[in-house]
Amino acid sequence: MSSFGCQKADLWYIFDMKILGIESSCDETSASLLEIKESRLQIKSNVVLSQAGEHKKYGGVVPEVAARGHAQAIVPAIARALGSDRPDVIAVTSAPGLITSLQVGLQAAKTLSYAWQIPLVGVNHLEGHLFSWLLNGSDLKLGREFFPAIGLIVSGGHTELLLVKGAGRYSLLGRTRDDAAGEAFDKVAKLLGLGYPGGPAVSRCAEKGRANAIDFPRPMIDSKDFDFSFSGLKTSVTNHFLQMAKTGDLSRESLSDICAGFQAAVIDVLGVKTLKAARQHQAKSVFLGGGVSANEALVNSLAGKLKPRPLYCPERKYTGDNAAMIALAGYLNKRKASRNCWRKLTAQAGLKLA
Repeated sequence: MSSFGCQKADLWYIFDMKILGIESSCDETSASLLEIKESRLQIKSNVVLSQAGEHKKYGGVVPEVAARGHAQAIVPAIARALGSDRPDVIAVTSAPGLITSLQVGLQAAKTLSYAWQIPLVGVNHLEGHLFSWLLNGSDLKLGREFFPAIGLIVSGGHTELLLVKGAGRYSLLGRTRDDAAGEAFDKVAKLLGLGYPGGPAVSRCAEKGRANAIDFPRPMIDSKDFDFSFSGLKTSVTNHFLQMAKTGDLSRESLSDICAGFQAAVIDVLGVKTLKAARQHQAKSVFLGGGVSANEALVNSLAGKLKPRPLYCPERKYTGDNAAMIALAGYLNKRKASRNCWRKLTAQAGLKLA
């Protein structure tokens, strides 16, 4: 069982525990059970029920469809994750995300917290991605050798650079001014008829292409700030594709060249900005998280650019939305856990991490 320290008002200082994570911010319904003893982590379960097949016919996530899917899947996901176990704490994604999707997971978590009389803590989904690399091992100790760090979160909804001084201590350095990198991947995949989800489809197609065959722009790569912009790159890809279609030059090889050139442009911008931030803030390490962190070309490029600084990124199975990272972020925020949290915790669709 859990080992609770002193109780101050209704604030629990939790050390060893089993923590149930619940994630429903977009189109993945996920529940996970982590057991933590003396800063050592064991992932007892991580159930992810994907709706990708349902949304594929629409070419993207439909919020109403996603919410209905979560309502159907949330109880089975939690039941599978727990088995015969009972958690000591519940961590749930409360922000950011699709408001109707967030509400499903949040209401389930609040109900269980009330019924079982156990502490609940709300988690920022982006913080889960930021520290998802910790799920690769078992040691949860975050010493001075990691910080300050630069955090790069790259997903379908977010592209952000953060200065990370420790768990819960973040400053926003830059973010996308329009499309997120993952969103740009999805839109290019849809344009080229590669299917959904777009990131893996573009990456696979790019493997057979020539990255230098088409000189796509690198938006804001030389700007003095750390912001990003990918809408202009997406427009350039669209114009190039339409011109090729008009002249009848489209082929499997030309599509691969488009994907390779587009991917290279995105990776170059992300790499230059991240390295610039790491140098300016004398970062000891860089954390990479989010769905696009599954892109091997991005990981390899960043690792090379950032040397000798270590790059920490999650295993592929933890790059997407999953409840294990939410449970982990809940542990990092354990001092915020409260038995009365179910009364006041609300979903916040647009909440920033920093």
